[in-house]
Amino acid sequence: MNSLKEYFHTDWGAMTASDWVGTILTVVIFLLMIVAYFQVFRPKNREKLESKRFIPFDEDNQVSGEKDGGK
Repeated sequence: MNSLKEYFHTDWGAMTASDWVGTILTVVIFLLMIVAYFQVFRPKNREKLESKRFIPFDEDNQVSGEKDGGK
């Protein structure tokens, strides 16, 4: 147990500004990913997300000049 504690030991006083920015950015992105996963996989949001599932394809059709959905 002691070697495991030493392995994960962090010298907070020796961290540079770049270390702090990287640590904070990593934690913030991790938390945002958790929020995104809960939003996507929540059954309550299914209808809202399903109604927007073809948005990327609609934008592609407008760029290529097709207005009827390629039919």
